[in-house]
Amino acid sequence: MFAKLIMALLLMTVAVAVVAHSSSGHGRKHVYVVRPGDTLWDIAAANYGGDPREAVWKIQDRNHLEGTVLSPGERLVLP
Repeated sequence: MFAKLIMALLLMTVAVAVVAHSSSGHGRKHVYVVRPGDTLWDIAAANYGGDPREAVWKIQDRNHLEGTVLSPGERLVLP
């Protein structure tokens, strides 16, 4: 009886290991191309709900931006 239980647990472990797959956890990377007149505030407000201040900080941090000046054509990875 005990051996059958161990065998069943072993088979379930192997089955889970075979079926499971790795996940990036974040899904696809979303890239935004800056257009003339865009600001971090506008991009954050358009792409995130609620108060845009935290989204502005996350965009700056993710893209290693020192300030808030953006250039048209610049590619930003949105977190």
